[in-house]
Amino acid sequence: MAATEQTRLEPRLVERAAPHASPASTALAAVKVIATDFARHRRERQARRELDPADFARLAEAGFLLSGVPAEQGGLWVSTPGSTRLVCELLRTLAHGDSSVALVCAMHPVVLGFWLATPAAPEPFAATWDEQRRVVFQTVLDGAWWGTMTSEPGSGGDVLRTRAVARPDEETACYRLSGDKQFGSGSGIASYMLTTAVAEGEDEPDTFYLAVRDVAWDGSTGITLVTPWDGLGMIATQSHAFRFEEFLATRAAWPGNLAGFTAATQPYVRCCFTAVCVGIVEEALAMAHTELRQRRASLRPYEQVEWARAELDGWLIQQAYEGMLRAVESEAADAEMVSMQGKVAIAELAESVLVRLCRVVGGGTYARSSPFGCWAQDVRALGFLRPPWGLAFDLLIEASN
Repeated sequence: MAATEQTRLEPRLVERAAPHASPASTALAAVKVIATDFARHRRERQARRELDPADFARLAEAGFLLSGVPAEQGGLWVSTPGSTRLVCELLRTLAHGDSSVALVCAMHPVVLGFWLATPAAPEPFAATWDEQRRVVFQTVLDGAWWGTMTSEPGSGGDVLRTRAVARPDEETACYRLSGDKQFGSGSGIASYMLTTAVAEGEDEPDTFYLAVRDVAWDGSTGITLVTPWDGLGMIATQSHAFRFEEFLATRAAWPGNLAGFTAATQPYVRCCFTAVCVGIVEEALAMAHTELRQRRASLRPYEQVEWARAELDGWLIQQAYEGMLRAVESEAADAEMVSMQGKVAIAELAESVLVRLCRVVGGGTYARSSPFGCWAQDVRALGFLRPPWGLAFDLLIEASN
């Protein structure tokens, strides 16, 4: 496996799609070219603490944005079973070049999956839902990136435990949202952010989205930057924390169905986030293979064992990842559980692979100039992505009873 992974991003192997290729293969070929370029500047990129808007302009031009638009509106999305592998392949490929950019990009199709995965609503919401889907997808066709800002302090990652409040605004026919939000990955890049809140006078949380493009963060617009992202991993994702005060919000046109949407889209969401970490592990194994090739014979017994175990864990990651994708593609009855188990297993295995590789490659991996130390922190993010560790195991234990 390692020898194959080693050559994944060599320019001579990256070809643009043929003139009559499908939009999906054209987008994937273009993203491979971009990922190759990102990989050439990995040391500089891993030292960044901010995102570069030029990267996202390139990806938009390459067609990545269309991963969040249905085919009937000119996008790449066909259905959850028919499109999950493509979206994940785009993210996995991008992670070979820049993990922070890949994670932020994952938020785009994941958030839009809220509308993509549910093409029709029952009455009396059918017409308004159709119109909202059209409007949302048109923003993407116009160049908008979407992100998510649903996590809140003290919620444990459970979006149903939101304490944010949305007050109806008769003047705008929208809502005014107030509350604290964190982990807003892609802040400053995303034009729209999905979030959750409880509408004033109601008991259950619902879904809203916020237009945040070019909005000041000094409190003058209703958004205050509380804590800039300072993560040890995924350091350039700009996953800031904010306080909202009476900020204009648009409610989902199918109200009261947050729990249903969450259940319907979770296998797809988990596959997308997992794809980013799978790409990181693949690239780390490939680079380790290159670095260790010249001194394999001189490795100590412990180092040889750790290298072998890293490759075994890498193989298990591939099997678990493929199992997740196939469960979604086959619309298996247990896709929800398979995706949960796969994500949790890969989160643990990815950490194991990177720790073992750091031990074998040596103390130099503690330097910031080494990609391995950065990757070791980056893959830890998967365990904290929807659902985070505590909530994930709550759900696993509940399902096993």
